[in-house]
Amino acid sequence: MKTHILAFILSLTVCFGARADLKFDKTEIELHPTPADKQAIGHFTYLNTGKQPVHFKSVKASCGCTAAQSQKDEVKPGEKGEVTATFNIGDRTGTQVKTVTVETDDATNPHTVLTLRTIIPQQLEINPTFVFWKQGEKPDPKGITVKVGKEFTVKNIKVTSSTPDFQTKVQEAGKGEFKIDVQPKDTTSLIGTTLTIQPEDSSKVFYATARVTGAPPAPIAPADQKAPAGQAAPVAPTDQKPPVGKAAPAASGAPAGQTH
Repeated sequence: MKTHILAFILSLTVCFGARADLKFDKTEIELHPTPADKQAIGHFTYLNTGKQPVHFKSVKASCGCTAAQSQKDEVKPGEKGEVTATFNIGDRTGTQVKTVTVETDDATNPHTVLTLRTIIPQQLEINPTFVFWKQGEKPDPKGITVKVGKEFTVKNIKVTSSTPDFQTKVQEAGKGEFKIDVQPKDTTSLIGTTLTIQPEDSSKVFYATARVTGAPPAPIAPADQKAPAGQAAPVAPTDQKPPVGKAAPAASGAPAGQTH
Protein backbone atom coordinates (compact mmCIF):
# COMPACT_ATOMS: atom_id res chain seq x y z
CA MET A 1 0.00 0.00 0.00
CA LYS A 2 2.82 2.38 0.93
CA THR A 3 4.52 1.52 -2.36
CA HIS A 4 1.43 2.62 -4.36
CA ILE A 5 1.17 5.88 -2.41
CA LEU A 6 4.85 6.67 -2.97
CA ALA A 7 4.49 5.91 -6.68
CA PHE A 8 1.47 8.21 -6.92
CA ILE A 9 3.28 11.06 -5.15
CA LEU A 10 6.30 10.55 -7.38
CA SER A 11 4.16 10.69 -10.53
CA LEU A 12 2.59 13.97 -9.36
CA THR A 13 6.02 15.43 -8.65
CA VAL A 14 7.26 14.48 -12.11
CA CYS A 15 4.09 15.84 -13.70
CA PHE A 16 4.31 19.22 -12.01
CA GLY A 17 8.04 19.40 -12.48
CA ALA A 18 7.69 18.90 -16.21
CA ARG A 19 4.85 21.37 -16.73
CA ALA A 20 4.80 24.02 -19.44
CA ASP A 21 4.96 27.65 -18.32
CA LEU A 22 4.64 30.49 -20.82
CA LYS A 23 5.37 33.91 -19.32
CA PHE A 24 4.86 37.29 -21.03
CA ASP A 25 7.22 40.14 -20.22
CA LYS A 26 4.26 42.57 -20.32
CA THR A 27 0.56 42.04 -20.81
CA GLU A 28 -0.15 45.75 -21.43
CA ILE A 29 1.63 48.14 -23.80
CA GLU A 30 1.01 51.86 -24.33
CA LEU A 31 1.89 53.41 -27.70
CA HIS A 32 2.15 57.06 -28.77
CA PRO A 33 2.05 57.24 -32.59
CA THR A 34 2.83 60.47 -34.46
CA PRO A 35 0.17 62.30 -36.51
CA ALA A 36 1.69 60.82 -39.68
CA ASP A 37 1.49 57.18 -38.53
CA LYS A 38 -1.15 54.96 -40.11
CA GLN A 39 -0.65 52.03 -37.71
CA ALA A 40 0.40 51.37 -34.13
CA ILE A 41 2.21 48.06 -33.53
CA GLY A 42 2.72 46.41 -30.15
CA HIS A 43 5.19 43.55 -29.53
CA PHE A 44 4.34 41.27 -26.59
CA THR A 45 7.39 39.08 -25.91
CA TYR A 46 7.20 35.77 -24.03
CA LEU A 47 9.43 32.97 -22.69
CA ASN A 48 8.70 29.31 -22.01
CA THR A 49 10.16 28.82 -18.53
CA GLY A 50 8.80 25.28 -18.22
CA LYS A 51 10.14 21.89 -19.29
CA GLN A 52 7.47 21.09 -21.86
CA PRO A 53 6.68 22.77 -25.21
CA VAL A 54 3.72 25.15 -25.40
CA HIS A 55 1.38 25.16 -28.39
CA PHE A 56 -0.75 28.13 -29.45
CA LYS A 57 -4.41 27.30 -30.09
CA SER A 58 -5.65 30.75 -31.10
CA VAL A 59 -4.75 34.45 -31.06
CA LYS A 60 -7.82 36.70 -31.41
CA ALA A 61 -8.12 40.50 -31.46
CA SER A 62 -11.10 42.28 -29.91
CA CYS A 63 -12.10 44.14 -33.10
CA GLY A 64 -11.59 44.22 -36.84
CA CYS A 65 -9.33 47.28 -36.67
CA THR A 66 -6.65 45.20 -34.93
CA ALA A 67 -4.73 42.21 -36.32
CA ALA A 68 -2.81 39.83 -34.05
CA GLN A 69 -0.54 36.87 -34.66
CA SER A 70 2.00 34.71 -32.87
CA GLN A 71 5.57 34.45 -34.13
CA LYS A 72 5.47 30.64 -33.88
CA ASP A 73 2.96 27.86 -33.26
CA GLU A 74 5.15 25.91 -30.81
CA VAL A 75 7.45 27.29 -28.14
CA LYS A 76 10.04 24.84 -26.85
CA PRO A 77 11.40 24.98 -23.29
CA GLY A 78 13.70 28.01 -22.90
CA GLU A 79 12.57 29.55 -26.20
CA LYS A 80 11.42 33.15 -26.66
CA GLY A 81 8.93 34.64 -29.08
CA GLU A 82 6.37 37.39 -29.46
CA VAL A 83 2.73 38.11 -30.24
CA THR A 84 2.31 41.11 -32.55
CA ALA A 85 -0.77 43.36 -32.37
CA THR A 86 -1.28 45.84 -35.22
CA PHE A 87 -3.86 48.60 -34.74
CA ASN A 88 -5.05 50.50 -37.84
CA ILE A 89 -5.49 54.13 -36.75
CA GLY A 90 -7.67 55.46 -39.58
CA ASP A 91 -9.59 58.58 -38.48
CA ARG A 92 -9.54 57.64 -34.79
CA THR A 93 -8.20 60.07 -32.20
CA GLY A 94 -7.70 60.08 -28.46
CA THR A 95 -7.15 56.97 -26.33
CA GLN A 96 -7.96 53.65 -28.01
CA VAL A 97 -7.86 50.41 -26.00
CA LYS A 98 -7.80 47.06 -27.83
CA THR A 99 -7.24 43.56 -26.46
CA VAL A 100 -5.82 40.30 -27.79
CA THR A 101 -6.81 36.96 -26.25
CA VAL A 102 -4.15 34.23 -26.46
CA GLU A 103 -5.15 30.59 -25.94
CA THR A 104 -2.52 27.87 -25.46
CA ASP A 105 -2.27 24.32 -24.12
CA ASP A 106 -0.42 25.59 -21.03
CA ALA A 107 -2.46 23.93 -18.27
CA THR A 108 -1.43 26.51 -15.66
CA ASN A 109 -2.37 29.53 -17.78
CA PRO A 110 -4.42 28.56 -20.86
CA HIS A 111 -5.81 32.08 -21.50
CA THR A 112 -3.89 35.36 -21.50
CA VAL A 113 -5.40 38.76 -22.32
CA LEU A 114 -2.98 41.29 -23.83
CA THR A 115 -3.95 44.99 -23.82
CA LEU A 116 -2.81 47.51 -26.42
CA ARG A 117 -3.42 51.13 -25.36
CA THR A 118 -2.84 53.67 -28.12
CA ILE A 119 -2.80 57.43 -27.44
CA ILE A 120 -3.52 59.08 -30.79
CA PRO A 121 -2.81 62.82 -31.08
CA GLN A 122 -6.02 64.84 -31.36
CA GLN A 123 -5.84 67.64 -33.91
CA LEU A 124 -8.69 69.69 -32.45
CA GLU A 125 -10.20 69.81 -28.96
CA ILE A 126 -13.76 71.19 -29.05
CA ASN A 127 -15.52 72.47 -25.93
CA PRO A 128 -18.46 72.32 -25.59
CA THR A 129 -19.69 70.08 -28.38
CA PHE A 130 -23.33 71.04 -27.71
CA VAL A 131 -24.93 74.48 -27.23
CA PHE A 132 -28.65 75.15 -26.83
CA TRP A 133 -31.32 77.79 -26.31
CA LYS A 134 -34.71 77.42 -24.64
CA GLN A 135 -37.70 78.06 -26.88
CA GLY A 136 -38.54 81.76 -26.68
CA GLU A 137 -35.14 82.69 -25.22
CA LYS A 138 -33.36 85.71 -26.66
CA PRO A 139 -31.31 84.42 -29.63
CA ASP A 140 -27.94 85.73 -28.45
CA PRO A 141 -24.79 84.05 -29.82
CA LYS A 142 -23.14 81.30 -27.77
CA GLY A 143 -19.50 80.31 -28.01
CA ILE A 144 -17.57 77.12 -28.76
CA THR A 145 -13.82 76.99 -28.08
CA VAL A 146 -11.51 75.09 -30.44
CA LYS A 147 -7.92 74.32 -29.35
CA VAL A 148 -5.28 72.92 -31.70
CA GLY A 149 -3.23 69.93 -30.50
CA LYS A 150 0.40 70.68 -29.70
CA GLU A 151 1.57 68.25 -32.40
CA PHE A 152 -0.32 70.17 -35.09
CA THR A 153 -0.27 73.53 -36.81
CA VAL A 154 -3.64 74.93 -37.90
CA LYS A 155 -3.85 78.49 -39.21
CA ASN A 156 -7.56 78.55 -39.90
CA ILE A 157 -10.72 76.45 -39.52
CA LYS A 158 -13.88 76.29 -41.59
CA VAL A 159 -17.28 75.90 -39.92
CA THR A 160 -20.49 75.07 -41.77
CA SER A 161 -24.04 74.57 -40.48
CA SER A 162 -26.26 71.78 -41.81
CA THR A 163 -29.25 74.19 -41.85
CA PRO A 164 -29.60 77.92 -42.64
CA ASP A 165 -31.43 78.43 -39.32
CA PHE A 166 -28.10 79.02 -37.52
CA GLN A 167 -25.28 81.41 -38.31
CA THR A 168 -21.63 80.89 -37.35
CA LYS A 169 -18.66 83.22 -37.03
CA VAL A 170 -15.04 82.15 -36.47
CA GLN A 171 -12.39 84.31 -34.86
CA GLU A 172 -8.90 83.68 -33.46
CA ALA A 173 -8.73 83.60 -29.67
CA GLY A 174 -4.97 83.24 -29.22
CA LYS A 175 -2.17 81.04 -30.50
CA GLY A 176 -3.59 77.70 -31.57
CA GLU A 177 -7.09 78.62 -30.38
CA PHE A 178 -10.31 79.70 -32.09
CA LYS A 179 -13.76 80.77 -30.96
CA ILE A 180 -16.93 79.91 -32.85
CA ASP A 181 -19.98 82.10 -32.23
CA VAL A 182 -23.22 80.23 -32.98
CA GLN A 183 -26.53 82.08 -33.25
CA PRO A 184 -30.05 80.95 -34.23
CA LYS A 185 -32.10 83.26 -36.43
CA ASP A 186 -34.95 82.92 -33.92
CA THR A 187 -36.00 80.63 -31.08
CA THR A 188 -39.73 80.40 -31.73
CA SER A 189 -39.44 76.92 -33.25
CA LEU A 190 -37.72 73.73 -32.12
CA ILE A 191 -34.79 73.52 -34.53
CA GLY A 192 -31.31 72.04 -34.54
CA THR A 193 -28.16 71.82 -36.63
CA THR A 194 -24.91 69.89 -36.95
CA LEU A 195 -21.81 72.04 -37.17
CA THR A 196 -18.98 70.65 -39.29
CA ILE A 197 -15.58 71.93 -38.16
CA GLN A 198 -12.66 71.33 -40.52
CA PRO A 199 -9.04 72.46 -40.17
CA GLU A 200 -7.51 74.24 -43.12
CA ASP A 201 -5.71 71.91 -45.56
CA SER A 202 -6.95 68.78 -43.77
CA SER A 203 -9.35 66.00 -44.70
CA LYS A 204 -10.39 65.35 -41.12
CA VAL A 205 -13.66 66.78 -39.84
CA PHE A 206 -15.05 67.34 -36.35
CA TYR A 207 -18.61 67.96 -35.21
CA ALA A 208 -20.66 69.98 -32.73
CA THR A 209 -24.41 70.42 -32.26
CA ALA A 210 -26.65 73.47 -31.72
CA ARG A 211 -30.35 73.26 -30.86
CA VAL A 212 -33.42 75.14 -29.70
CA THR A 213 -35.12 73.02 -27.06
CA GLY A 214 -38.64 73.05 -25.62
CA ALA A 215 -39.55 75.50 -22.84
CA PRO A 216 -41.71 74.60 -19.81
CA PRO A 217 -45.41 75.71 -19.98
CA ALA A 218 -46.38 79.10 -18.53
CA PRO A 219 -47.66 78.93 -14.91
CA ILE A 220 -51.47 79.04 -14.37
CA ALA A 221 -52.74 82.10 -12.46
CA PRO A 222 -54.43 81.37 -9.08
CA ALA A 223 -58.26 81.38 -9.05
CA ASP A 224 -58.45 84.27 -6.56
CA GLN A 225 -56.24 86.54 -8.63
CA LYS A 226 -57.84 89.96 -9.14
CA ALA A 227 -58.40 91.15 -12.65
CA PRO A 228 -56.65 94.33 -13.81
CA ALA A 229 -58.68 97.52 -13.78
CA GLY A 230 -61.18 97.66 -16.63
CA GLN A 231 -61.28 93.87 -17.10
CA ALA A 232 -63.85 91.34 -15.89
CA ALA A 233 -62.93 89.18 -12.95
CA PRO A 234 -62.03 85.56 -13.78
CA VAL A 235 -65.02 83.19 -13.88
CA ALA A 236 -65.04 80.47 -11.24
CA PRO A 237 -65.13 76.85 -12.49
CA THR A 238 -68.70 75.49 -13.03
CA ASP A 239 -68.13 72.54 -10.68
CA GLN A 240 -67.09 74.73 -7.74
CA LYS A 241 -68.94 73.74 -4.53
CA PRO A 242 -70.80 76.46 -2.51
CA PRO A 243 -69.60 77.37 0.97
CA VAL A 244 -71.09 75.42 3.87
CA GLY A 245 -74.61 76.68 4.77
CA LYS A 246 -75.29 78.34 1.41
CA ALA A 247 -77.43 77.03 -1.43
CA ALA A 248 -75.86 76.17 -4.71
CA PRO A 249 -76.37 78.81 -7.46
CA ALA A 250 -79.43 78.31 -9.62
CA ALA A 251 -79.02 76.76 -13.03
CA SER A 252 -78.88 79.20 -15.92
CA GLY A 253 -82.37 80.23 -17.10
CA ALA A 254 -84.29 78.80 -14.05
CA PRO A 255 -85.32 81.10 -11.16
CA ALA A 256 -84.46 79.96 -7.66
CA GLY A 257 -86.91 77.41 -6.34
CA GLN A 258 -88.44 76.65 -9.82
CA THR A 259 -88.13 73.21 -11.25
CA HIS A 260 -88.46 71.99 -14.80
